[in-house]
Amino acid sequence: MYTWEEIEEHVNSCAACPLCRTRKHPVMGRGDHKGKLMLVAEAPGGQEDLAGLPFVGPAGKVLDELLASVEIRREDIYITNILKCHPPGNRDPLEQEKEACMPYLKYETYLMKPRIIVCLGRVAAQRLIDPGYRITRQHGTWVERKGCFMTATYHPSALLRDPSKMEDGKRDFQRIREKLRELGL
Repeated sequence: MYTWEEIEEHVNSCAACPLCRTRKHPVMGRGDHKGKLMLVAEAPGGQEDLAGLPFVGPAGKVLDELLASVEIRREDIYITNILKCHPPGNRDPLEQEKEACMPYLKYETYLMKPRIIVCLGRVAAQRLIDPGYRITRQHGTWVERKGCFMTATYHPSALLRDPSKMEDGKRDFQRIREKLRELGL
């Protein structure tokens, strides 16, 4: 089994798919390795690629606003992506790219042992919850797998593009806060 440091070393030197040739920096997850809440998005954006950190751009500000609205501190959770490299043009990740990065996410999940996983956006929800997941219909609903509760909400960048969904996003985060309390976390 790998340590956090070993996973990060593997991510930093990964050449498992063509994205390694276009990335500036791979983006490993960040946050509390012992936290019980893990947020998983699809892939780093352009600003994250430049910084090598998840959710540092405008979508990160929206995420911070959502977290603050339910009094969850970023440093108390773990935030990661399925892909560790930025897809050119912010396109959806290709299946081979997701497959190449899934072992990293599995190790992150194994080491952290979250009680709650929140998928940020359709791509993450379809990969982690159900291939037919419909974010507009199913966001905020819960699934339990092996003692871990999973849900999905809109990706913060989707809320930037369509602010009319912000209230739904805030309600989803209220449900996340309620689930944390229900689990005594």
